[in-house]
Amino acid sequence: QVQLVQSGGGLVQTGGSLRLSCIASEPIFDSYAMGWFRQAPGKQREFVGSISWDGDYTVYSDSVKGRFTISRDNAKRAVYLQMSSLKSEDTAVYYCAGDRQSGVRITAVTVGAWGQGTQVTVSS
Repeated sequence: QVQLVQSGGGLVQTGGSLRLSCIASEPIFDSYAMGWFRQAPGKQREFVGSISWDGDYTVYSDSVKGRFTISRDNAKRAVYLQMSSLKSEDTAVYYCAGDRQSGVRITAVTVGAWGQGTQVTVSS
């Protein structure tokens, strides 16, 4: 079972940027599509974006498209979420996720490994 450890996050002003990182415990990381979800208070966990195992393909939710970028470095067993032009509605706990079943677009149902969650707060 792959374990995912997240870092980054915190408090940022509207319009600012943050980068989240996620490191996998196992070398088989490079067989996983990886992605990010988020959950705001009182809301369901929602898909943010994901990246194929080789990094060639990405997909994003409409709410973050053009502002967020996912990348990965398989040599470091790492996946990143670069967030720019942050808005107050981006405030949430962000979760890294690994999915061995999907090609690019991962779903909460098929995710096999979750990170511990990282708080991102965007203040106006």
